[in-house]
Amino acid sequence: MTIFATMRRAAVLGGVALAAIAISGAAFAQKTKLTVYTAIENEQLDPFKKAFEADNPTIEIAWVRDSTGVMTAKLIAEKDNPRADVIWGLAASSVGLMAGMGMIEPYTPANAAALKPIFKSGKSPETWVGMDAFLAVVCFNTAEAKKGNKPTPTSWADLIKPEYKDSIVMPNPASSGTGYLTIAGWLTIMGEEAGWKFMDALHQNVSQYLHSGSAPCVQAAKGERLIGIGFDMRGATEKTKGAPIDLIVPKEGLGWEMEATAIVKGTKNLDAAKKLADWASSPKANELYGKYYAIVANPTVKSMPPNYPADGEKLMAKVDVDWMAKNRERILAEWTKRYDGKSAPKAK
Repeated sequence: MTIFATMRRAAVLGGVALAAIAISGAAFAQKTKLTVYTAIENEQLDPFKKAFEADNPTIEIAWVRDSTGVMTAKLIAEKDNPRADVIWGLAASSVGLMAGMGMIEPYTPANAAALKPIFKSGKSPETWVGMDAFLAVVCFNTAEAKKGNKPTPTSWADLIKPEYKDSIVMPNPASSGTGYLTIAGWLTIMGEEAGWKFMDALHQNVSQYLHSGSAPCVQAAKGERLIGIGFDMRGATEKTKGAPIDLIVPKEGLGWEMEATAIVKGTKNLDAAKKLADWASSPKANELYGKYYAIVANPTVKSMPPNYPADGEKLMAKVDVDWMAKNRERILAEWTKRYDGKSAPKAK
Protein backbone atom coordinates (compact mmCIF):
# COMPACT_ATOMS: atom_id res chain seq x y z
CA MET A 1 0.00 0.00 0.00
CA THR A 2 1.39 3.36 -1.01
CA ILE A 3 1.78 6.18 1.42
CA PHE A 4 -1.03 8.03 -0.37
CA ALA A 5 -3.36 5.04 -0.10
CA THR A 6 -2.53 4.77 3.58
CA MET A 7 -3.32 8.44 4.07
CA ARG A 8 -6.64 8.05 2.21
CA ARG A 9 -7.55 5.04 4.36
CA ALA A 10 -6.71 6.96 7.55
CA ALA A 11 -8.80 9.88 6.38
CA VAL A 12 -11.78 7.61 5.70
CA LEU A 13 -11.46 5.88 9.07
CA GLY A 14 -11.08 9.22 10.78
CA GLY A 15 -14.21 10.47 9.04
CA VAL A 16 -16.15 7.41 10.19
CA ALA A 17 -14.96 7.92 13.75
CA LEU A 18 -15.92 11.58 13.68
CA ALA A 19 -19.32 10.70 12.27
CA ALA A 20 -19.86 8.15 15.07
CA ILE A 21 -18.88 10.75 17.64
CA ALA A 22 -21.24 13.26 16.05
CA ILE A 23 -24.11 10.76 16.05
CA SER A 24 -23.54 9.77 19.67
CA GLY A 25 -23.18 13.41 20.61
CA ALA A 26 -26.46 14.20 18.88
CA ALA A 27 -28.16 11.32 20.69
CA PHE A 28 -26.84 12.61 23.98
CA ALA A 29 -27.96 16.13 23.17
CA GLN A 30 -31.45 14.86 22.39
CA LYS A 31 -31.89 13.36 25.86
CA THR A 32 -34.88 15.02 27.51
CA LYS A 33 -34.61 16.10 31.13
CA LEU A 34 -37.90 15.91 33.04
CA THR A 35 -38.23 17.94 36.22
CA VAL A 36 -40.31 15.73 38.48
CA TYR A 37 -41.83 17.02 41.73
CA THR A 38 -42.41 14.39 44.40
CA ALA A 39 -42.97 13.61 48.06
CA ILE A 40 -41.96 9.94 47.93
CA GLU A 41 -39.53 8.68 50.57
CA ASN A 42 -35.85 9.45 49.98
CA GLU A 43 -34.90 5.78 49.65
CA GLN A 44 -37.35 5.42 46.74
CA LEU A 45 -35.83 8.18 44.59
CA ASP A 46 -32.92 6.23 43.13
CA PRO A 47 -34.80 2.95 42.44
CA PHE A 48 -37.69 4.81 40.75
CA LYS A 49 -35.32 6.88 38.61
CA LYS A 50 -33.20 3.90 37.55
CA ALA A 51 -36.21 1.71 36.70
CA PHE A 52 -37.86 4.35 34.52
CA GLU A 53 -34.68 5.46 32.77
CA ALA A 54 -33.73 1.85 32.00
CA ASP A 55 -36.92 1.55 29.94
CA ASN A 56 -36.71 5.12 28.60
CA PRO A 57 -33.03 5.82 27.92
CA THR A 58 -33.71 9.09 26.08
CA ILE A 59 -35.33 10.64 29.18
CA GLU A 60 -33.60 11.71 32.40
CA ILE A 61 -35.43 12.43 35.66
CA ALA A 62 -34.38 15.42 37.76
CA TRP A 63 -36.09 15.08 41.14
CA VAL A 64 -37.35 17.95 43.29
CA ARG A 65 -38.40 16.38 46.59
CA ASP A 66 -39.92 17.59 49.86
CA SER A 67 -42.83 16.74 52.16
CA THR A 68 -46.37 16.81 50.75
CA GLY A 69 -47.35 20.17 52.24
CA VAL A 70 -44.17 21.87 51.05
CA MET A 71 -44.42 20.43 47.53
CA THR A 72 -48.11 21.35 47.30
CA ALA A 73 -47.38 24.93 48.33
CA LYS A 74 -44.43 25.13 45.90
CA LEU A 75 -46.49 23.92 42.95
CA ILE A 76 -49.32 26.35 43.70
CA ALA A 77 -46.86 29.22 44.11
CA GLU A 78 -45.45 28.38 40.66
CA LYS A 79 -48.92 28.15 39.08
CA ASP A 80 -48.37 31.01 36.61
CA ASN A 81 -44.79 29.98 35.82
CA PRO A 82 -44.57 26.21 36.29
CA ARG A 83 -41.13 24.69 36.74
CA ALA A 84 -42.20 21.06 37.04
CA ASP A 85 -43.00 18.80 34.10
CA VAL A 86 -44.55 15.94 36.04
CA ILE A 87 -45.82 15.14 39.52
CA TRP A 88 -44.90 11.56 40.44
CA GLY A 89 -45.73 10.65 44.02
CA LEU A 90 -47.81 13.40 45.65
CA ALA A 91 -51.08 13.08 47.58
CA ALA A 92 -54.08 12.72 45.27
CA SER A 93 -55.98 15.32 47.30
CA SER A 94 -53.22 17.84 46.55
CA VAL A 95 -53.22 16.95 42.85
CA GLY A 96 -57.03 17.12 42.80
CA LEU A 97 -56.83 20.62 44.26
CA MET A 98 -54.42 21.65 41.49
CA ALA A 99 -56.63 20.08 38.84
CA GLY A 100 -59.47 22.29 40.08
CA MET A 101 -57.15 25.28 39.65
CA GLY A 102 -56.41 24.38 36.03
CA MET A 103 -52.82 23.37 36.76
CA ILE A 104 -52.96 19.80 35.43
CA GLU A 105 -52.76 18.60 31.81
CA PRO A 106 -55.55 16.02 31.31
CA TYR A 107 -54.17 12.70 30.06
CA THR A 108 -55.28 9.09 30.40
CA PRO A 109 -52.15 6.91 30.63
CA ALA A 110 -51.87 3.82 28.47
CA ASN A 111 -52.22 1.47 31.44
CA ALA A 112 -54.98 3.30 33.33
CA ALA A 113 -57.79 0.88 32.40
CA ALA A 114 -56.19 -1.91 34.45
CA LEU A 115 -56.10 0.12 37.69
CA LYS A 116 -58.63 -0.07 40.54
CA PRO A 117 -61.38 2.56 40.00
CA ILE A 118 -60.59 4.26 43.31
CA PHE A 119 -57.07 4.94 42.00
CA LYS A 120 -58.29 7.19 39.19
CA SER A 121 -59.66 10.73 39.06
CA GLY A 122 -62.77 9.54 37.23
CA LYS A 123 -62.44 12.33 34.66
CA SER A 124 -62.19 11.86 30.89
CA PRO A 125 -59.34 12.30 30.15
CA GLU A 126 -58.00 11.54 33.62
CA THR A 127 -56.38 14.38 35.56
CA TRP A 128 -54.40 11.96 37.74
CA VAL A 129 -53.95 8.27 38.40
CA GLY A 130 -53.01 6.72 41.72
CA MET A 131 -49.96 4.65 42.55
CA ASP A 132 -50.31 3.33 46.08
CA ALA A 133 -52.25 4.03 49.26
CA PHE A 134 -50.84 4.90 52.66
CA LEU A 135 -52.60 4.86 56.02
CA ALA A 136 -52.38 6.56 59.40
CA VAL A 137 -51.53 4.04 62.13
CA VAL A 138 -50.35 4.15 65.74
CA CYS A 139 -46.72 3.20 66.34
CA PHE A 140 -46.51 2.10 69.97
CA ASN A 141 -43.17 1.51 71.72
CA THR A 142 -43.65 -1.64 73.80
CA ALA A 143 -40.36 -1.27 75.67
CA GLU A 144 -41.18 2.26 76.84
CA ALA A 145 -44.71 1.16 77.70
CA LYS A 146 -43.36 -1.61 79.92
CA LYS A 147 -41.05 0.83 81.72
CA GLY A 148 -43.89 3.24 82.41
CA ASN A 149 -46.57 0.58 82.90
CA LYS A 150 -48.65 2.10 80.10
CA PRO A 151 -51.58 0.20 78.56
CA THR A 152 -51.68 -0.64 74.85
CA PRO A 153 -54.27 1.51 73.03
CA THR A 154 -56.71 -0.20 70.67
CA SER A 155 -58.70 2.81 69.47
CA TRP A 156 -58.38 6.51 68.66
CA ALA A 157 -60.53 7.17 71.72
CA ASP A 158 -57.90 5.54 73.94
CA LEU A 159 -55.33 8.18 72.93
CA ILE A 160 -57.11 10.96 74.82
CA LYS A 161 -56.75 9.16 78.17
CA PRO A 162 -54.67 11.04 80.79
CA GLU A 163 -52.02 8.31 81.01
CA TYR A 164 -50.73 9.38 77.59
CA LYS A 165 -50.14 13.03 78.57
CA ASP A 166 -47.22 14.47 76.55
CA SER A 167 -46.47 11.00 75.13
CA ILE A 168 -47.74 11.44 71.57
CA VAL A 169 -46.26 12.94 68.40
CA MET A 170 -48.05 13.22 65.09
CA PRO A 171 -47.51 15.03 61.76
CA ASN A 172 -48.52 18.62 61.24
CA PRO A 173 -51.22 18.40 58.52
CA ALA A 174 -50.20 21.73 57.02
CA SER A 175 -46.78 20.33 56.08
CA SER A 176 -47.38 16.59 55.89
CA GLY A 177 -49.71 14.59 53.68
CA THR A 178 -49.86 11.90 56.34
CA GLY A 179 -50.93 14.55 58.84
CA TYR A 180 -53.72 15.78 56.57
CA LEU A 181 -55.04 12.31 55.75
CA THR A 182 -55.06 11.56 59.49
CA ILE A 183 -57.27 14.48 60.47
CA ALA A 184 -59.44 14.13 57.34
CA GLY A 185 -59.97 10.53 58.39
CA TRP A 186 -61.07 11.56 61.87
CA LEU A 187 -63.50 14.13 60.47
CA THR A 188 -64.90 11.48 58.11
CA ILE A 189 -65.21 8.72 60.72
CA MET A 190 -66.49 10.86 63.60
CA GLY A 191 -68.20 13.72 61.78
CA GLU A 192 -66.92 17.29 61.91
CA GLU A 193 -68.25 18.35 65.32
CA ALA A 194 -67.10 15.19 67.12
CA GLY A 195 -63.87 15.14 65.11
CA TRP A 196 -62.80 18.60 66.26
CA LYS A 197 -63.83 17.76 69.81
CA PHE A 198 -61.62 14.64 69.66
CA MET A 199 -58.67 16.69 68.34
CA ASP A 200 -59.14 19.23 71.16
CA ALA A 201 -58.80 16.41 73.68
CA LEU A 202 -55.92 14.73 71.83
CA HIS A 203 -54.06 18.04 71.73
CA GLN A 204 -53.66 17.84 75.52
CA ASN A 205 -51.65 14.62 75.11
CA VAL A 206 -49.63 15.66 72.06
CA SER A 207 -46.07 16.66 72.85
CA GLN A 208 -45.31 18.02 69.39
CA TYR A 209 -46.59 18.17 65.81
CA LEU A 210 -43.78 17.21 63.43
CA HIS A 211 -43.26 18.25 59.82
CA SER A 212 -43.00 14.75 58.37
CA GLY A 213 -45.26 11.74 58.08
CA SER A 214 -42.35 9.39 58.82
CA ALA A 215 -40.89 11.20 61.83
CA PRO A 216 -43.52 10.20 64.45
CA CYS A 217 -42.99 6.45 63.95
CA VAL A 218 -39.22 6.97 63.79
CA GLN A 219 -39.29 8.80 67.15
CA ALA A 220 -41.47 6.06 68.64
CA ALA A 221 -39.09 3.43 67.25
CA LYS A 222 -36.15 5.15 68.95
CA GLY A 223 -37.99 5.38 72.25
CA GLU A 224 -37.99 9.18 72.12
CA ARG A 225 -41.81 9.07 72.37
CA LEU A 226 -44.19 6.39 73.53
CA ILE A 227 -46.63 6.88 70.63
CA GLY A 228 -46.24 8.14 67.09
CA ILE A 229 -49.28 8.61 64.87
CA GLY A 230 -47.82 8.26 61.43
CA PHE A 231 -47.13 6.65 58.11
CA ASP A 232 -47.92 2.91 58.00
CA MET A 233 -44.99 1.77 55.86
CA ARG A 234 -42.44 3.72 57.90
CA GLY A 235 -43.69 1.98 61.02
CA ALA A 236 -43.45 -1.42 59.33
CA THR A 237 -39.92 -0.64 58.14
CA GLU A 238 -38.78 0.43 61.61
CA LYS A 239 -40.24 -2.72 63.16
CA THR A 240 -38.50 -4.86 60.53
CA LYS A 241 -35.22 -3.18 61.49
CA GLY A 242 -35.80 -4.45 65.03
CA ALA A 243 -37.45 -1.51 66.78
CA PRO A 244 -39.66 -2.51 69.76
CA ILE A 245 -42.86 -1.09 68.29
CA ASP A 246 -46.29 -2.48 67.51
CA LEU A 247 -48.35 -1.09 64.63
CA ILE A 248 -51.85 -0.59 65.95
CA VAL A 249 -54.85 -0.19 63.66
CA PRO A 250 -57.50 1.68 65.70
CA LYS A 251 -60.82 -0.12 65.54
CA GLU A 252 -62.85 2.96 64.48
CA GLY A 253 -61.07 2.97 61.10
CA LEU A 254 -58.18 4.72 59.37
CA GLY A 255 -57.66 7.85 57.38
CA TRP A 256 -55.74 7.19 54.18
CA GLU A 257 -54.47 8.82 51.03
CA MET A 258 -52.92 7.71 47.80
CA GLU A 259 -49.89 8.92 45.90
CA ALA A 260 -50.68 10.06 42.39
CA THR A 261 -49.07 10.87 39.06
CA ALA A 262 -50.06 13.85 36.90
CA ILE A 263 -48.68 16.02 34.13
CA VAL A 264 -48.19 19.70 34.90
CA LYS A 265 -50.00 21.99 32.46
CA GLY A 266 -47.57 24.09 30.47
CA THR A 267 -44.75 21.56 30.37
CA LYS A 268 -42.46 22.01 27.38
CA ASN A 269 -41.73 18.26 27.42
CA LEU A 270 -45.24 16.90 26.94
CA ASP A 271 -44.29 13.78 24.95
CA ALA A 272 -41.70 12.73 27.54
CA ALA A 273 -44.13 13.56 30.35
CA LYS A 274 -46.73 11.26 28.78
CA LYS A 275 -44.16 8.47 28.61
CA LEU A 276 -43.53 8.85 32.33
CA ALA A 277 -47.28 8.85 33.06
CA ASP A 278 -47.67 5.69 30.96
CA TRP A 279 -44.79 3.96 32.74
CA ALA A 280 -45.93 5.10 36.20
CA SER A 281 -49.25 3.28 35.74
CA SER A 282 -47.72 0.12 34.27
CA PRO A 283 -47.61 -3.31 35.95
CA LYS A 284 -43.82 -2.96 36.25
CA ALA A 285 -44.18 0.34 38.13
CA ASN A 286 -46.84 -1.17 40.40
CA GLU A 287 -44.50 -4.06 41.20
CA LEU A 288 -41.96 -1.42 42.24
CA TYR A 289 -44.53 0.39 44.40
CA GLY A 290 -45.34 -2.95 46.01
CA LYS A 291 -41.82 -3.16 47.40
CA TYR A 292 -42.68 -0.23 49.66
CA TYR A 293 -46.49 -0.33 50.01
CA ALA A 294 -49.00 -3.07 50.72
CA ILE A 295 -51.83 -1.37 48.78
CA VAL A 296 -51.14 -0.52 45.12
CA ALA A 297 -53.26 0.58 42.17
CA ASN A 298 -53.00 -2.55 40.01
CA PRO A 299 -55.15 -5.33 41.50
CA THR A 300 -52.96 -8.09 40.04
CA VAL A 301 -49.96 -6.97 42.12
CA LYS A 302 -50.00 -8.66 45.50
CA SER A 303 -47.75 -7.20 48.15
CA MET A 304 -47.44 -7.67 51.88
CA PRO A 305 -44.22 -6.09 53.18
CA PRO A 306 -42.88 -7.50 56.47
CA ASN A 307 -44.67 -6.38 59.65
CA TYR A 308 -47.41 -4.55 57.78
CA PRO A 309 -50.74 -4.71 59.70
CA ALA A 310 -52.82 -7.42 58.03
CA ASP A 311 -56.15 -5.64 58.58
CA GLY A 312 -55.01 -2.21 57.37
CA GLU A 313 -56.84 -2.22 54.03
CA LYS A 314 -60.03 -3.60 55.59
CA LEU A 315 -60.30 -0.65 58.00
CA MET A 316 -59.74 2.14 55.47
CA ALA A 317 -62.41 4.77 56.11
CA LYS A 318 -64.77 5.79 53.30
CA VAL A 319 -62.77 8.93 52.54
CA ASP A 320 -63.74 11.12 49.59
CA VAL A 321 -60.52 12.35 47.94
CA ASP A 322 -62.40 15.15 46.12
CA TRP A 323 -63.85 16.31 49.45
CA MET A 324 -60.34 16.28 50.92
CA ALA A 325 -59.13 18.45 48.06
CA LYS A 326 -62.00 20.95 48.14
CA ASN A 327 -61.95 21.36 51.93
CA ARG A 328 -58.19 21.27 52.44
CA GLU A 329 -57.70 25.03 52.87
CA ARG A 330 -60.62 25.38 55.29
CA ILE A 331 -59.62 22.38 57.41
CA LEU A 332 -55.95 23.35 57.61
CA ALA A 333 -56.84 26.94 58.58
CA GLU A 334 -59.01 25.66 61.43
CA TRP A 335 -56.37 23.16 62.55
CA THR A 336 -53.62 25.80 62.51
CA LYS A 337 -55.74 28.21 64.54
CA ARG A 338 -56.38 25.61 67.22
CA TYR A 339 -53.17 23.60 67.51
CA ASP A 340 -50.19 25.17 65.74
CA GLY A 341 -48.67 26.32 69.03
CA LYS A 342 -47.23 22.83 69.56
CA SER A 343 -45.70 22.51 66.09
CA ALA A 344 -42.01 21.74 65.86
CA PRO A 345 -39.82 24.57 64.52
CA LYS A 346 -39.41 24.38 60.76
CA ALA A 347 -35.93 23.62 59.43
CA LYS A 348 -34.27 26.60 57.77
